[in-house]
Amino acid sequence: MKLLVRWYDQIRMSKEPAMQDHAVQHAAEPKRLYRQVAGALRALISRDGYAAGSRLPPERQLALALKVSRPSVREALIALEVEGWIEVRMGSGIYVCGREDSDADAAQQDPPGPLELLRARALVEGEVAALAATMANRTHIAGLEEAVMQMEAEAAGGAVPLQGDRLFHLRLARITGNSTLVRVVAELFDQRGNPLSSRLGEHLEHSASWQSAVREHRQVIMALQCRDPAAARSAMQRHMAQSHRRLSVKLD
Repeated sequence: MKLLVRWYDQIRMSKEPAMQDHAVQHAAEPKRLYRQVAGALRALISRDGYAAGSRLPPERQLALALKVSRPSVREALIALEVEGWIEVRMGSGIYVCGREDSDADAAQQDPPGPLELLRARALVEGEVAALAATMANRTHIAGLEEAVMQMEAEAAGGAVPLQGDRLFHLRLARITGNSTLVRVVAELFDQRGNPLSSRLGEHLEHSASWQSAVREHRQVIMALQCRDPAAARSAMQRHMAQSHRRLSVKLD
């Protein structure tokens, strides 16, 4: 409890320029929120003198102290891990690394956060699925089934089934006949390969989560077979919501 109070006091009372530069709610220049949160956490770790190996407060307490959502803290912590400032140990906690381990180049990158991406994909791909449901034929359905079977084969071979996953979402978009939608879906999906999404996936994606994703894809296919746009939209948005939930499991 004393530790959390100290974090509150640091955020509320600090007048030093270094802290003001990283204040979450008063950023001098527009940045992604998770980058603002990461900056505030970085400054607090330095100011509070956390030694290498020290454990940080849990995500929930950090979110309360910084007055931001847990997803923003989640993305900020993953960014700091990519930079080498912290190490996430699943089921144990979040630990500070030595400054010599930090990566200055990684700190300059600004990829979209993985949870932010899923929220965007839910909006875009929900409508893609609804439109596809009005246009899909047997050949389209067979192509989607093939993509899902590729996912299953990749997972059975011990691989992360991203190729089959990507194929499913792009084939679904191609059913619409709109090349712009196909490009947008591809660009959003390919952000899964950015450092933040990759690292979060390493922590939280596993065989059981991919089995769930396969079942969710099949629910989208069923809606297309019924030519039901509302059901297709709902199935895709539910898939994205479940993916969001899977990546929101406690890190600590």
